[in-house]
Amino acid sequence: MNLNATLFAQLVVFLILAIFTAKVVWPPIVKALDERATKIQEGLTAADRSKQEMIAVQQHVKAEIAKAKEEGAKRVQDAEVRAQKVADEIKASAEAQAADILAQARAQADLQIRQAREQLRAEVANLAVKGAEQILKREINADAHAELLNKLSAEL
Repeated sequence: MNLNATLFAQLVVFLILAIFTAKVVWPPIVKALDERATKIQEGLTAADRSKQEMIAVQQHVKAEIAKAKEEGAKRVQDAEVRAQKVADEIKASAEAQAADILAQARAQADLQIRQAREQLRAEVANLAVKGAEQILKREINADAHAELLNKLSAEL
């Protein structure tokens, strides 16, 4: 065989193979590569979008946490204020009860003092009458001298 005929036959086979590859094999490969590139681009876009959403969610979470901390601090402060008010009310109530008890004790002491004085006056009046009887050596009529005895007990 001749070199030209072999070269010509190889050229024809190469052209047929090139045309076959360009028409039949190459379009599905290019289509698959384009689809893969599109999927990769969509995946990267979705990843960027997800990253942006994650950043936004993190900022929202931080804001909610800060808000919750602030609200918690406010509730603690309100509870402390309420506790102080309750403590003040309890203290005021205890002071009022102590004042009432003290006033009752003073009133009872005054009453007992008055009763003791009256009893003492009555005893002194009886002793004075007995002493006067002894001095005068006769009996004094309490009904007849009631006014005199009342003046005497009032002076004591």
